[in-house]
Amino acid sequence: MAEVEATRDGSVLTITLNRPEKLNAFTRTLHEELHAALEAARDPGVRAVVVTGAGRGFSAGQDLGAFSEGGDVASMLRATYHVNVMAIRSLEKPVIAAVNGVCAGAGLSLACACDIRLASDAAFFVPGFVGIGLVPDSGGTYFLQRLLGTPRAFEWMTSNRRLTAAEAHAWGLVSDVLEADSFSAGVAERAAALAAGPTRAIALTKRLYDEAGTSTLEEQLEREAEAQAEAAQTDDFREGVAAFGEKREARFSGS
Repeated sequence: MAEVEATRDGSVLTITLNRPEKLNAFTRTLHEELHAALEAARDPGVRAVVVTGAGRGFSAGQDLGAFSEGGDVASMLRATYHVNVMAIRSLEKPVIAAVNGVCAGAGLSLACACDIRLASDAAFFVPGFVGIGLVPDSGGTYFLQRLLGTPRAFEWMTSNRRLTAAEAHAWGLVSDVLEADSFSAGVAERAAALAAGPTRAIALTKRLYDEAGTSTLEEQLEREAEAQAEAAQTDDFREGVAAFGEKREARFSGS
């Protein structure tokens, strides 16, 4: 059975981590199949991506049974987690983490690497790392510092406190909490709305926010100007202006 499944519904690609009996814990095979799915997401016909988990969990993090004690942990991280985190950030389209259940350790880091996090009301979030004497990895320090701020991120990562979906929403870790019974339908609706949007403008916005954290104001103003000049050349911009003038809904083509 594939450890990652990719299914296409129109312009939305859903990538499902598929080791439900292990709460979708990461193995090298899962990483390889996830990378292949993220590469497939580069297809121009894909305009939004959903990453979720099969069964009761999003991901419990690293499969410790597949973790080689005394091995070269840094090389393992570089060859697996780093590759997939960078693949998510380099995708020029929105990526939604649909957190359906437990989200822990490196699974939490992967969710934070996505652009938007939606949680089921059955979901919960656990740092995991400090509980086994490790530090946050796979972008855990990078993304959580930006999402929560240093004091809250540090306190949470070092306390190993379990957060409910409602608490995660209150903290700003997730954008919204949806009822478990209608979670898949709710995620599909959000993904379809993003996929129907002006694809290039969304991609440029993603890039600008990635760059903003290390830019001076002057540098970011210039980046915005350059990105806006690019967006203004798209068919979607012309359609958006026409729709505004005609008082109708815009029909964006993604070009």
